[in-house]
Amino acid sequence: MKRPALVTALVAALLGGVLVSGAPAAQQSAACTAADADVYAPPATVPATPGTVLACSSVTLSQVPGTIAMSAWKVRYSSTDNQGRPVAVSGTLAVPTAPWTGPGTRPVVAFHPGTLGLGPQCAFSKQLAGAFQDEYEGDNIAALLKAGYAVAATDGPGYLDGQTHRYVAGTDSGHALLDIARAAPAVPGSGLSRQTRVGLWGYSEGGAASLWAAQLAASYAPDLNVVGDASGGIPGDLKEVAAGLDGSAFAGFLADAAVGIQAAYPSLPLDSLLNDQGRDSVKTAKSVCLAGTVTALAGKSIKGFTTAGLTLDQFYRQRGSDGRTWGQVLDAQKLGVDLGTYRIVFPVLQYRGALDEVIPTATEDAVRSAYCAAGVKTGWKIYAGDHLLTDNQAVGDVVSWLGDRFAGRSARSDC
Repeated sequence: MKRPALVTALVAALLGGVLVSGAPAAQQSAACTAADADVYAPPATVPATPGTVLACSSVTLSQVPGTIAMSAWKVRYSSTDNQGRPVAVSGTLAVPTAPWTGPGTRPVVAFHPGTLGLGPQCAFSKQLAGAFQDEYEGDNIAALLKAGYAVAATDGPGYLDGQTHRYVAGTDSGHALLDIARAAPAVPGSGLSRQTRVGLWGYSEGGAASLWAAQLAASYAPDLNVVGDASGGIPGDLKEVAAGLDGSAFAGFLADAAVGIQAAYPSLPLDSLLNDQGRDSVKTAKSVCLAGTVTALAGKSIKGFTTAGLTLDQFYRQRGSDGRTWGQVLDAQKLGVDLGTYRIVFPVLQYRGALDEVIPTATEDAVRSAYCAAGVKTGWKIYAGDHLLTDNQAVGDVVSWLGDRFAGRSARSDC
């Protein structure tokens, strides 16, 4: 499915979205009998073991095109936040009905979607099931399923009832992605092996999440057999991204980032810095999805949202109750830093669009350079598209690259 330029696609989504052909009903699993609403209900307590399945419900993924025979479930599972505390996260598991004919057991691709917005209706699992339509990566999921791979797609942290999505919070998102791969074999009826090969994939917000997962895999999830990560459109340095977003057509993403980071690091000040316009904009950001975020907040600047008319640099100097500043917390989300600690032992594929108008290409290129300098075997490709179009252009190449990793073939380095 070809996608128009980003603004056109977003406005179209706001006016009604793109309809795709429905998939057949998922085979029922007797043990996955939770009500749909229960999947999104925060549990009273969360097990300390990450990847524990807390609830699951069979679902039809109406927004995955191609009439692919599959079993699919919404899942709620345990993960860990940036402070090491157990948290619950929602997501989707889909397994093709056709028998796996490749080597070993059926591989799993842990997938983190790109930016969808902060509203509770925006969760990828809800959108794939057709409850709301503003997502744009059903093609990605379909391509993986057609290749025979299981897909464990996290919503990312903070989409349960009453929560706020922890948008672009690196550790939280990386943990959530690794933990849905851990949870997938425990879903009754999945037929997946805990020892199977795992691939990671994400674009834009998802690209940052999947690279964080790659950086954390060896220390946080050594039990997973991760064989490769594909990440595109990467917001590698949130300060550099913010400088380009402030006052731009895509300023809504900056608002989402401020809200999401503060949700992950609640000691940081936010509401106390905002004027009435800023509070109204935060309320809007928390209620809408991708298209609504872009259209409602286009052209807005942080100066107009704060009582003191703060610039970004002044905002970064605001200190939280734990002593850390906004700038220090944002620097802690930067990718490609301290790769001696964040040891990556499998190949990585990075890619971006030549005409990316949302993420500065300099920060995408810098992440690749940092990985190469650290000795990470890194593939690299630039597509002739803008930010949104590149996501779709890369699908075939990414699925093929992951297939080579699952087959044990050597990966090429473009360093």
